[in-house]
Amino acid sequence: MQGTSYYIPAAAMAAALAFKVPSLVRAWRDPLLRAVCALLAMAGLVFFFAAPPTIAKVNRLTGVTNFSAPLVYALLSGFSASCLVLLVNWRGGPAERTRRISRRWIAGYGVHIVLLVVLFALGDTPVERLRDLDTYYANTPYIREMIVLYLTGVTVAGMTMNFLCWRWALQVHGWLRTGLLIIMLGYSFNTAYGAAKFAAVFARWAGKDWDGLSTDLAPILASLGAQISAVGFCLPLVCQRLADTWHIWASYRQLGPLWRELDKIAPAHVRAVGNLWWSSAELSLTRRESDIHDGLLSLHPYFDHDVHARALAAAVAAGTDPEQAQAMADAAMVVSAVRARVADPEGKLLKSLDTAESATAEGTRDLVRISAVLREAPVAAAASGHAAMPESEVH
Repeated sequence: MQGTSYYIPAAAMAAALAFKVPSLVRAWRDPLLRAVCALLAMAGLVFFFAAPPTIAKVNRLTGVTNFSAPLVYALLSGFSASCLVLLVNWRGGPAERTRRISRRWIAGYGVHIVLLVVLFALGDTPVERLRDLDTYYANTPYIREMIVLYLTGVTVAGMTMNFLCWRWALQVHGWLRTGLLIIMLGYSFNTAYGAAKFAAVFARWAGKDWDGLSTDLAPILASLGAQISAVGFCLPLVCQRLADTWHIWASYRQLGPLWRELDKIAPAHVRAVGNLWWSSAELSLTRRESDIHDGLLSLHPYFDHDVHARALAAAVAAGTDPEQAQAMADAAMVVSAVRARVADPEGKLLKSLDTAESATAEGTRDLVRISAVLREAPVAAAASGHAAMPESEVH
């Protein structure tokens, strides 16, 4: 792999991290968000500092031959820890338990990094190796142990991630399970990376040359594993966000008939506001719900409970289920009240009633059901007057 093969994923991770930084600043105490940002940062650093041109540059700047080796190994260990911490926080559970497990992983890999640095300091690497240090120094005292230690840390992290993801995937469904299975696939490549590296090192111990596994195959496996795992982490979050947005817009559209019915008696300045095209789904839905509640509150003096009772009786007599019958009766009363309010443009009835009485709540109503009833023209027409709804039109 050439330098660009490392720098492109590093740039992608940096861009994703930059996108997350504003959210991190606003919600620094969110452990899941911190774990996501730590993972993106560590992944980007690994790709950047593992690139052969960067390795050569770091070695020259520090004046220490092969200084990049413990640096890249330490970053790989940090990346492994960040993946485990992210999965722990993503799964959730009691906050204290989550923090305790996260601290244990961080502490364990912290000790692991210190040991890597100590072993490198004790060893001797006089010849600079940009791509094959693992196999070139596979028989060098202390450096040999450092190589085995970092490969063990990466392999343990990969196997642990696969075990935790599989156990969690058995308990969930949908996009979350899909994401976990993709993460498992990604970490299977990471485990294969460790196996290829170990095989090349063991071959050196046996006096054979399998260096191609370490210098050519292993970096490709690591790159594929990191990118596939990133998709697995992102997919459930993105799809859940899209699903939530879809449901919000669906609720917005479903409330349309009721909102339009109440818009007939809305003040002119309220109608002029409208829905801005750049408004978020949540804001649009909140605004529509607020308009509906305000409209229902202003209609309270015009509600005719006889209309409601007759419509409810007709719906029940026709065999409609209780919830739907209640929605049909509410719709009949709303339409009747709107017509009464339109027929009283000066609001004489409003002025004749006590303010406190007119603000009395009518109880919780299923606005979506009422709106669905109003979407049916025959039902709305039958519900509009002061007579009972004909049974033939209830359905």
